[in-house]
Formats: sequence, C-alpha cells, structure tokens
Amino acid sequence: MVKPVGHSNDGFDSGQNLVSRRQILAVAGGAGLASLVAACSTFKPEGPAATQSPTPETLTVVPPAPTAVATPQTTVQPSAPMVSGEMLCRAAWGARPALPGGRPQTVTRMTLHHSAVALPDNRGIIARLQQHQRYHQDEKGWVDIAYHAAVDRDGNIYQLRDYNIAGDTATDYDTTGHYLVLAEGNFDEEAVSEAQLRGTALVFAWAVQFFGISPDTLASHQEVASGTSCPGKNLEAHMTSGDLKARIADLLATGFDLQPLCGPAADARVAAIQAGS
Repeated sequence: MVKPVGHSNDGFDSGQNLVSRRQILAVAGGAGLASLVAACSTFKPEGPAATQSPTPETLTVVPPAPTAVATPQTTVQPSAPMVSGEMLCRAAWGARPALPGGRPQTVTRMTLHHSAVALPDNRGIIARLQQHQRYHQDEKGWVDIAYHAAVDRDGNIYQLRDYNIAGDTATDYDTTGHYLVLAEGNFDEEAVSEAQLRGTALVFAWAVQFFGISPDTLASHQEVASGTSCPGKNLEAHMTSGDLKARIADLLATGFDLQPLCGPAADARVAAIQAGS
C-alpha cells in the first residue's frame, strides 16, 4: 500500500512536525532573550553616568494657589435718632423762691405721681404749676412745690423743687431719697397721651444716669404708700404692664439728651405752650 506523501508513520503531518520544531526554536530563542532582559533589569551602571532620582532636599514643592474666600456682606442698619428734650427752668414757669428749710437728701430711687386734677387743655399748665406751688407753700406749709419735676400732656418737662431737698406728700410714706415726678392730670379719669409717656420716660432715664441709680427703683405712689390710687388707674397700667420701664430701658440703651432750657429761649417756649402751639 502506498502511503500519502508528507505523512509520517506516527500519524503526524510533516508540516506539523516542521512547525513544532520552529516553535521549539522560537521558544528557545525567547528564553534566551528573556534571560537577557532579566540580566538588564539587574544591571547597575557604573560611574557618573548613572541617573539618580531626586532626593527630597532637591524637590521644589509648589503650594496650591490660595482659594478665594467670599467675605460675607454685612448690612448696616441705620441707627434710630437720639431722643432729645429740654427741661424748662423754674423761672420759665414763674416759680416762687423756695422757703427756708426742708430735709436734705441724696436721691436713691424714683416715684411717679399724678395731681388727681384733670387738665383738659394743656395751655393751662403754667397756671396749674403756679397753683400747686401756692397751695403747697401757703396751705400745707411746705418749703416748695411738692415734686422735683413735672410732665404735661404734650410731653414738656419742668424743673420743680431742688432735688437735694426731699419732696412732700400728704400720705404715709417717707419721701427721703425719692426723686418725685408729677405727670399732670387725673388719670383715674383721663387717658395718658403718648407724648406725656415719652416725656415721663425721658425724665426718669435722665434721673437714672444723673443720680447713678437703678431703673428698678422706680415705683408708683400707690406702691409705696397706702390709701391712695395715685397715679391713677390709666397711668398705673403702664407701670404694672412694664411699659414705662421698657421705655426707660430703651432710652438708656440707645442714648438720649435732656438739657435745661432757661432764659429767653425758655420764655419763648412757655409763650408757645400757653398759645397752644
């Protein structure tokens, strides 16, 4: 039997045998190259031609650029205008001189009164203060008008008795050390005007600063004496609610200015009050 050309007796194609031998040679050559590559990887060059990695001392570190931080915008609120006022001197309302005597005092607290006489028309305030002084000196025998300051319905403030002399009262409390403020009117019958509340708060704030006392020393007449409704239920309501003390605290916090007004300027102001302007 004739065998096909190119076939070996072991059943493998001669071409396959040839490829196998080439593959073997290729593998062998590859092994040699691999060994050479392996040898290169372990080769250490000699002399100054060798390249070295930079040491930490030779590295230049460039810091990152600073990140811009947005500055918050602050809205500045306009401040409230300072409350200012003037206290009319005794001469402006035509006060008599004080009589000799009286009890010297150092002011340590404040007390609120009303006159318990209605004042329907504020143009009559000057005549009313003069009437109080005449009654207190001539009928009661006191050295002066009983109170240290007064506030009318329009918020005008008046200097009355010298604050170094204790005030007087027909009730049962010792007024020594008290700075007495009269809110003119009968507030068991009349409502308290906003202007009168502002003026009353202003004169008490002034007293706190001038005498160096606490606003917590403020009391109404009925809080320190028995048998009286003074300063009247409508004004007392601003005491019990805390409204008057809150007004004083606001003035102390934001600032205020109360200056004496005397001489021709005071006379002109009194003339305007009496004219109702």
